[in-house]
Amino acid sequence: MGGRPEATHRAGARRLLAPRSFGRSVRWTIGVVVVPMVVLGIVAALYVRSQGLSLARFAVVPSTLMVIAVASGLLLVAWLTVLLATYMRTRPLRPTRPQRFIGAAMTMVLGVLVTAPLATTSYYSMVQRQTINAVVTNEHTATTPTIRATKKSRWGNKKRVNVLLLGGDGGVGRTGIRTDSVELVSIDTRTGRTVMFGLPRNLRNVPFPKDSPLHAKYPDGFIEGSSPGESMLNAIYRNVPAYNPGILGKSDNEGADAVKEAVEGALGIPVDYYVLVNLHGFQQIVDAIGGITVNVNYPVPINGNDDKNIPPTGYIEPGANQHLDGFHALWFTRGRYGLSDYLRMDRQRCAIQAIVDEASPARLLERYTRLAHAAQKIMRTDIPQRLLPAFVELALKMKQQPLRSVVFSRSAQFDPNDPDFSVVHQAVYKALYPRLWAKHHPQVAASSTPSSTPSASPSAGATSTPTDSTAATSTTDDCGYHPETDAQADSSIE
Repeated sequence: MGGRPEATHRAGARRLLAPRSFGRSVRWTIGVVVVPMVVLGIVAALYVRSQGLSLARFAVVPSTLMVIAVASGLLLVAWLTVLLATYMRTRPLRPTRPQRFIGAAMTMVLGVLVTAPLATTSYYSMVQRQTINAVVTNEHTATTPTIRATKKSRWGNKKRVNVLLLGGDGGVGRTGIRTDSVELVSIDTRTGRTVMFGLPRNLRNVPFPKDSPLHAKYPDGFIEGSSPGESMLNAIYRNVPAYNPGILGKSDNEGADAVKEAVEGALGIPVDYYVLVNLHGFQQIVDAIGGITVNVNYPVPINGNDDKNIPPTGYIEPGANQHLDGFHALWFTRGRYGLSDYLRMDRQRCAIQAIVDEASPARLLERYTRLAHAAQKIMRTDIPQRLLPAFVELALKMKQQPLRSVVFSRSAQFDPNDPDFSVVHQAVYKALYPRLWAKHHPQVAASSTPSSTPSASPSAGATSTPTDSTAATSTTDDCGYHPETDAQADSSIE
């Protein structure tokens, strides 16, 4: 009996504190969720607008992603607890059946509004962290540079960073693949201006830098095996480790290191990092971003083999602004039946440009999970994780600049079977430093400068000025729609 007055007092106090209406309970419960969400939304929008670059940098740091994932999970639990506690505290002591139903439904809806963005943030943070750790493994290579950041730049005193893009058949962990696509992307670390250099897969006598152990092994350029095909550029990834294991020292990918040194010797500029993509997996990447849009200037074969006289099973027909799925994009970059390697190199550049154009933040976010899972299976690189924020910053600069490219295809100036690498080095220097090149070659620069006004069509007896096949050109212009006749396409066959 002694406990009854105290219990009655507590019950009375609860009634005094309890809201007098169901409407007040609803307002309190909604206010606990909506007001903080609106405030946080405004703060987040302002932060993204002013510090978007910093946010992008966070997205490539595994430790930060783990913090974001855990913090989002804890905030989700805390917010749900507050939501439920507020409703239970403020609801009527004896709610009617409709009030119970409405209250439960409202709490569930508000719970979803709270959990959805936080759960999504936590999930994507973990997927991103897993992807980075799977692809960017901090592998040890013998050819990566040492970059020391300064207060002014994450790249320190490094004015250009050169990344080698390799495409090959087979899994990226295999040593026996052939790198049939070899493109070097050279990026100005201050402006993001980019020049891409394409080397043919059948390039022979590729030299190595003089300070490389491979130069001592192959002083006259890479020559290995009994078959001529075993001495081409696309065989270096497989053959150097096979014939000379350990020649470059400790390395997690001897083949990639060998190709990096070969491209450095061929182009005359250092190769800092590589990214290897399984060409079969390229189809998955394109499908993950929703396809690419390209101009098809002549029929591109699907399947087919010239050596075995196996005809294609179909063609990608000519047309402007064609949207290709992963399968057709793969053959757009690979199809070669009846055509040359050089036409294929041109199309590969156009595909890279198309991927850059398609890669909008909204589209990547929409398809991020598929893209991340595909990347884990088909990509390999020696870019260290600590440089990923710097590369993110550089990528944003690159999108604001036109992409220029140089393709070393067979011409009067360049023969892949007997290449003059001094011509290659000069073309690279001219593309990267056009003002310095013009200063040291004023007469050549003046003669190669196009007229400000286009001339009329030349007469039959007019003599055309020979074009420099190794000059840098605009990838946007090169990949425009300018359909070729069958005769023009046939003239490009080796």
